[in-house]
Amino acid sequence: MKHAPIVDHDPTEASVFQPDNLLEGARRQKCLPRTLVPSICLLDMDGELVERLYVERRAIPDRSWPCFHTRLYRWQLGDQEVGVVGGTVGAPFAVLVAEELLASGCEALVTISSAGLVAPDARPPFFVLVERALRDEGTSYHYQPPARWAEAAPKLLAEVAGGLAGTAAKVLRGPSWTTDAPFRESAELIASRQSEGILCVEMEAAALLAMGQAIGRPVVCLAHVTNAMATRSDDFEKGGHDGQQEALDVCSAAIRAVAKHLRAGHPAREGHQP
Repeated sequence: MKHAPIVDHDPTEASVFQPDNLLEGARRQKCLPRTLVPSICLLDMDGELVERLYVERRAIPDRSWPCFHTRLYRWQLGDQEVGVVGGTVGAPFAVLVAEELLASGCEALVTISSAGLVAPDARPPFFVLVERALRDEGTSYHYQPPARWAEAAPKLLAEVAGGLAGTAAKVLRGPSWTTDAPFRESAELIASRQSEGILCVEMEAAALLAMGQAIGRPVVCLAHVTNAMATRSDDFEKGGHDGQQEALDVCSAAIRAVAKHLRAGHPAREGHQP
């Protein structure tokens, strides 16, 4: 018998379909010039942060971004220009856009997802710096051989954790659970995840970390824990505009730490095995 299709292939084999080819086709159809994106990019899964940056005129759209599915914005964060793409919910879509960014000049990626509470002794909202993500989704298996976890790069993780310590936000550091099916989280399954010390559940981190490891690029995954899976009356409350600003502060601190890491001369592929 063959294995289940999700693991019945060799993730080290070269892909026929490459992001460069898709982007070049889009440029040709849209008559766009070839330009580079900023060296650090942010994937804002919900899209609320990039919307706020745009409304406040802190980010401007990049009209030359050729992706068929998204818009890229350029955000000037101090002396660091950051590319921001919003609305990339779900592992397959997040990885599709991430690969396009990394093929277009991006050297390191920071991501932020909305997440549900798993840890029994915490109360949202708070943030998680993902150390490793449980691979309960399909996308990561196209980048890495079957395993239980996708791991973040330890050195970069430590540097980002140091940067986040300077913010006023509540940030925990630990494991997350990446799922493809958010409405299939049974009580028994949640209890099992709690026994492993998992803090939250989201839909992208395992795939993004596996992708980063496979292609040798730094990826930092943040989760904004805003709900207990609709089991509490105040679920999905991020704190309004104050919550958005807090999320921007957390992302900004992570981006600054990544920029410092790159400026220190660490190669983009450090700590990974392509």
